[in-house]
Amino acid sequence: MSLTADVKAELITVRDPRPTARVAELTSLLRFSGGLHSIANRVAVEAEVDSDVLARRTARDLMEIYGVRPELVHVQGSGGRGGSHYAVRVIEGGETLARQTGLLDQRRRPVRGLPNKLTTGNRGDLAAIWRGAFLAAGALSEPGRSAALEITCPSSEAAMALVGAAHRLGIPAKAREVRGVPRVVVREGEGIRSTLAAMGARKAAEEWDQMRQRREVRAGVNRLVNFDDANLRRSAQAAVAACARVERAMEILGDEIPAHLRQAGDLRLAHRDASLDELGHHADPPLTKDAVAGRIRRLLAMADKKAEAEGIPGTESAVPAGVED
Repeated sequence: MSLTADVKAELITVRDPRPTARVAELTSLLRFSGGLHSIANRVAVEAEVDSDVLARRTARDLMEIYGVRPELVHVQGSGGRGGSHYAVRVIEGGETLARQTGLLDQRRRPVRGLPNKLTTGNRGDLAAIWRGAFLAAGALSEPGRSAALEITCPSSEAAMALVGAAHRLGIPAKAREVRGVPRVVVREGEGIRSTLAAMGARKAAEEWDQMRQRREVRAGVNRLVNFDDANLRRSAQAAVAACARVERAMEILGDEIPAHLRQAGDLRLAHRDASLDELGHHADPPLTKDAVAGRIRRLLAMADKKAEAEGIPGTESAVPAGVED
């Protein structure tokens, strides 16, 4: 199963026995999975969910809490939703149910957000709101740079209500609009883990966090490998350039090279891949890396000065194309 399916499967098993939490979860699920419709001039409440298990649970909750008997219908997904889905519909007594759940106000106007009595509830009720919203329209992507826990919202007011509930739970959620569709998104890794845990998906939260940590370790190793490769490549290019310049310097100067500078040049050419520190150890008597570097610099400077005076190519001309000095 996908991560989203795993989370929903776990959330379906979460049962908060408190009446206010059950009402909050069911109302949120109804709001984010369909809401109100007009059928034969009557107000109908409908929830379209993506599993028969969730549909049956929703129907059972409606019967237990509100005493209504919904109908279950197997439907094909519409709009951007593909595959089979299940509709839980309440037509007979739909308006009464809509009023009881707060989806209709006292003037029979649809509530575009969430009922105020829910969003001002305690932490358990707020967690139930998020649980219902995720079951209805939530999605979780794998850990990574674009990781996100996202809930598609029926309106911008519903999105803002969900963000408000999230902030009271300490969840760093943000509302945004993607192609005209309001969404609530949690992106930060620890925020996603805490959101899953707050909703009651503790097993999924732990597994997601482990996946995130493994990915971060792999990413760190890859960065180190790439860093080492880049360093080795730069070191190799620098060695090629240095040897080419030293060879050209010795050609330009010929017998005019002072003995101590010739020694440094010979060391560089004899040990092409060695570091300056290693070159110093090869010298007799041993030299410090600063002494070796200084002698090679003076050798190149002397050769370039003579080349300029004679109008011939200097040491830089010997560096192969594409190799950084």
